[in-house]
Amino acid sequence: MVATEPQSDQTQPGPAGPGLLGQLIRFGVIGGFCALLDLGTYSLLRAIGMDATPWVDLARAISFVVGTTTAFFLNRRFTFADGRRDGNAQVGSFVLLYAVTFFVAVGVNQLMLHVLPESGWKATLAWVVSQATATVINFVMLKWVVFRVRPVKEN
Repeated sequence: MVATEPQSDQTQPGPAGPGLLGQLIRFGVIGGFCALLDLGTYSLLRAIGMDATPWVDLARAISFVVGTTTAFFLNRRFTFADGRRDGNAQVGSFVLLYAVTFFVAVGVNQLMLHVLPESGWKATLAWVVSQATATVINFVMLKWVVFRVRPVKEN
């Protein structure tokens, strides 16, 4: 079939993404769900005996991996779908980002466990601070590095 439109051979842009506000809302909803998954995993592991050093750090590490891996796949599908690409560069960016935020989350959690006063909420508050820190880093880096939208090249 012969194209009769002069611009028919150009790639048409896909549907527009949700925009920054929509992405923040989706990221928040997914993040809330995954934070509950993370906290639930952390609490469960502490309840079964991983509540003392060094086990509490391992519990935080495991909960982080569970929560952020789930968040990555959900955000890839629903929040940053317009920046989704197949390929090693995106996977490599994801691995590097989550390696950095892994150490930030575990390190901040450990720091908070040392500096917060003793209370029944100490471990949960330490988790909240570490999770908030990792969340901010994740949104910024997912939006503008891992899932950045590349401009369509014109011929």
